Amino acid sequence: MQVLSRFSIKPLNKQLYDMAFIHESYANENGLKECYERLEFIGDAVLDLVISEYLYNQDKTLSEGELTRLRSNYVCKKALFTYSQELGLVEYIKLGAGAELSRREMDSVIADVFESLLGALYLDQGLEMVKEFLKVTIIPHIKNDEIFFYDYKSQLKQLCDQLGWNITYKLHNEEGKSHNKTFTMLGLINGEEYGRGQGGSKKEAEQNAARMVLQKI
Repeated sequence: MQVLSRFSIKPLNKQLYDMAFIHESYANENGLKECYERLEFIGDAVLDLVISEYLYNQDKTLSEGELTRLRSNYVCKKALFTYSQELGLVEYIKLGAGAELSRREMDSVIADVFESLLGALYLDQGLEMVKEFLKVTIIPHIKNDEIFFYDYKSQLKQLCDQLGWNITYKLHNEEGKSHNKTFTMLGLINGEEYGRGQGGSKKEAEQNAARMVLQKI
């Protein structure tokens, strides 16, 4: 696997890395008991730990909330998608022959496999190797202060608290198939609609609604 050779990683358990790229559709079609999702679970936790430790040590003046928001920027789906694309991980993904994924679903899979690869790396090589890997793949983005995710909801909440307003979000509509839904959320200030946003999840739609509310006020 070229991505491993690039980082001079010599697998002790090659099956872990193979599993890191097996999508559920491929597993189902080929009678496999497992796909990359369990490795993604491990990788997500390890990623949070390593990035949290790095940010904590970089700036001692940041509060818990500031650290949380900063970490979110570098572990969000858009960031993971970017890291995965830079490594060319999409070429290793195994999908079922009958899989029909939307662009948004495929982008999510591309993001997911970065975390599943981290999970495999952690189980195979340990935490220190993961840290070395992330020094090359993520830390440069942090040093460049790149923005992948802007927390409009937190900014809006802070503003509303200062003004004594009550901000809430309400589901307006959801459409599409169960695996590919689009949600529309309303941003309400003191019960009055100030903006609405759409997204592939309620959280994404709320962020977009908050952005619209901020633009209006």
